[in-house]
Amino acid sequence: MSRPKNKPVTYADTGVDIEAGDRMVSMIERHMRRTYGPRVLGRHGAFAGCFRLDFNEKLFKRNYRDPVLVSCTDGVGTKVKLASQLKIYDTIGQDLVAMSVNDLIVQGAEPLFFLDYLAVNKLDPQIGTQIVAGVADGCVQADCALLGGETAEMPDLYTPGDFDLGGFAVGVCELKRLVTGSRAQAGDVILGLASTGIHSNGYSLVRAIVKQAKLDLNKTYPDLDSHQTLGRVLLTPTRIYAKPIVSILRKYTVKQVTTAMSHITGGGLPGNIPRTLGTHLNARISLKSWDAPPIFGFLKRHGRVAQGEMHKVFNMGIGYVMIVRPHFAESVKHQLSRLGEQVWTLGKVVKGTGRLILS
Repeated sequence: MSRPKNKPVTYADTGVDIEAGDRMVSMIERHMRRTYGPRVLGRHGAFAGCFRLDFNEKLFKRNYRDPVLVSCTDGVGTKVKLASQLKIYDTIGQDLVAMSVNDLIVQGAEPLFFLDYLAVNKLDPQIGTQIVAGVADGCVQADCALLGGETAEMPDLYTPGDFDLGGFAVGVCELKRLVTGSRAQAGDVILGLASTGIHSNGYSLVRAIVKQAKLDLNKTYPDLDSHQTLGRVLLTPTRIYAKPIVSILRKYTVKQVTTAMSHITGGGLPGNIPRTLGTHLNARISLKSWDAPPIFGFLKRHGRVAQGEMHKVFNMGIGYVMIVRPHFAESVKHQLSRLGEQVWTLGKVVKGTGRLILS
């Protein structure tokens, strides 16, 4: 039906619902507030969030003498397509937080606050609130504040049901405590922290395998060793390593036992460990040193994916790597285990040319 020539055009006619956005702002307030600590200033719904950095030592645990702000931004890739397809929205927010804060702690920083960006075709406040609740869950796990965000309704850019997420994290580190990898040397021990599965990288390949092999996302497969459907297994949220890593770094206030770290994302172990070692060292890792979750073997078999391709695309069960001085390796490993992490000794750093050697 054509529009009468003299009818006024409204924003709602274009597919944008301002009132839905206002409702969502109100609905997410309680989720944001559970991430707040005493360093958060201002009120909910303000134009910008405020976070106190230099603070009264009597009120807070520590002051920074020479603070360095560390920032990261990331998304969750095409995992959002899977969440949209399955209409499961309560886990993808944790993925968003993890992808940024896990990068941030690699430099030795503690996460301070997080901002999210949600873009949709048409805003459903209930779905939007589920997504933001997941973001808040991730912030609680990372011990950072969800300080603000933006929701954009863009019917011309996104098809019905589609959405995308972006995240932005800011942390702080004492200058002399920055972890850059420059102190790594031959003989250092490589510790690997277990992932919860695929995390948030490689989902274009995952979705291609599901389609080509005609796998049913709503089916439970016995060889996955899980009571969950394939879809639920694939949507397992990314593990957040912030609290245990920050705890370990704070424990050693004099000796800097951690020489390098890596968040294992796109590119897998070969693409991420050498990033922090420099061109004069190699990382030598034994493939027999850890157990990969069943989902990786499942995808490899059904997609007939080469082993080298699997390691290039996926984390293969190792979500985070710490490289530590040999004398402290067992102690750090024990402490991480007590903090709830599953940890393996993967190998050692050797002299080389900036490569990962898998054997």
